[in-house]
Amino acid sequence: MKSILVLIAGCTLAMSVFAKLPALNDEAKAKAAEAAAKTAHAGKVDAYLLCKSQDRTAAYYKKAGKGGADKSACVDPGAFVYTPAPATPVATASATAVAAPVVAAAPAVKK
Repeated sequence: MKSILVLIAGCTLAMSVFAKLPALNDEAKAKAAEAAAKTAHAGKVDAYLLCKSQDRTAAYYKKAGKGGADKSACVDPGAFVYTPAPATPVATASATAVAAPVVAAAPAVKK
């Protein structure tokens, strides 16, 4: 009996996962865009720190007399600066453009 109840509860929970979420409003879209920009900048900072670490390791390896190549150019991404994209104006449609087309009725066929 317990397994049936667990199965029903699991199915109910699984069905709630498939529910459609409402569309995002403009504020949520702006926050999502800023979060994406922050994530991209964090990736650039991580790549820069990795590059510096690799350069230090290469310098140590070269100093030990084992040869090696010259340092690569690590590019510092700088501080995070976010400038939101300008808002695009929403065009309003006139009532005539939205109206449904008129369809003529087909003539009746006599036998």
